[in-house]
Amino acid sequence: MNDTLIRDAELVVTMDGDEIPGGWVALADGTVTGVGRAGDEPTAARTLSARGALVTPGLINTHHHIFQNLTRAYAPATRYELFDWLRTLYPLWTALDEEAVEVSTWVGLAELALGGCTTTADMLHAHPRPRLIDAQIRAARQVGLRFHPARGALDLSERDGGPAPDALVESAEEILGDSERLVAAYHDPAPGSMLRISLAPATQAAVTERLMVETARLAERLDVRLHTHLAEDRGEEQYCLETFGRRPVDQFEHVGWGSERAWVAHLVFSREDERARLARWGTGVAHCPGSTMMLGAGAASLPDLRAAGVTVGLGCDGSASTDHASLWLEARTALAAARERGGAAAATARDILRAATVDAAACLGRGDELGRLRPGAPADVVVWELDRFAFAGAHTDLVEAWLRCGPVRPRHTLVQGRPVVEDGALTLPGTTDMLTVHARISRRIQRLGAGA
Repeated sequence: MNDTLIRDAELVVTMDGDEIPGGWVALADGTVTGVGRAGDEPTAARTLSARGALVTPGLINTHHHIFQNLTRAYAPATRYELFDWLRTLYPLWTALDEEAVEVSTWVGLAELALGGCTTTADMLHAHPRPRLIDAQIRAARQVGLRFHPARGALDLSERDGGPAPDALVESAEEILGDSERLVAAYHDPAPGSMLRISLAPATQAAVTERLMVETARLAERLDVRLHTHLAEDRGEEQYCLETFGRRPVDQFEHVGWGSERAWVAHLVFSREDERARLARWGTGVAHCPGSTMMLGAGAASLPDLRAAGVTVGLGCDGSASTDHASLWLEARTALAAARERGGAAAATARDILRAATVDAAACLGRGDELGRLRPGAPADVVVWELDRFAFAGAHTDLVEAWLRCGPVRPRHTLVQGRPVVEDGALTLPGTTDMLTVHARISRRIQRLGAGA
């Protein structure tokens, strides 16, 4: 007996080769049991209507810094490029503690669910206190999103030529030890896993060469994935040339990261041969155009990355640079950025949907299970409202309408078959109280910037 039947969709897009008008999706025990056409629906314990809606796999966020919603739209930082932006916010992030991280993660994951996201990676790279990833994991288990925390790290302080204050810097020994602890305690490599750990030194301009090398070796030994920022900013390019005598991608290869175990964020400033090398290595890219455009760096060229054979997923990135956690909005930004760079034929809504599902899953090492609606796949499904004013007149291509029109939010977001959003509202208890607590914590942290 199926647990849930989603039926009467305007269109079901499986991302497995089928688009089914009037289709249905059946779920049981956390997996998809069937997808089909109107008239052959199976029975189920409950039925969710998708009338007037588009059904897709859940979106997958390949790069984020959720804790930054505590310093969202922080006025003193809003006119800066990356490194000055970081220097403005680093002192505030020294106030992070377990409560702040758990609450900000809970709020951020809820926001992601409201944007159609069912799986998210997250890089927490500021660790002024221990066990902050543990706090994130507690929040993820409460909210119910599929979670890939990346144990971020900074080990190069301002006095040693890095951008971060001493309070946010750890030793390589502390970072590697905690990374191994987290993998042993939480990492679940099984199919359908709700939690996987990856290792994530923040960027080559903020960590030592030793940490990059030893993290790659540790990831190989523990069989987990690697993540970092790469070629995000001209300042990073200058730093790598001055410090290592190599461009960022060359240094990335030099420290042993050029492999299919790694995926990187941004790659805004790259050359044709560098993109070709990433494709050859199997290293994926988390494309986050909203953040890099907001910080004045522009966006990576999605058409050029695709042409080189690079696997490209989508990411919301920082909640204090992009200042949102809607993967739908990031997808729309990616469509506009790709067409601005490559012309009107450079990308379609289906190209972007693929980046947000199938290719995003591959970036996280889960291309064989997530990002598709097919029997046996995890039951991560989004039902998108297409019967509102914003879609009046959109009849000929519902996938293009989904991304061109809007804004659009899910009617239902299901993760492992469980509704996190139902009838447009979060199913989580205590949302108002959590926002109140978040406001208290974020105001306390932001007062640090005023010297209070």
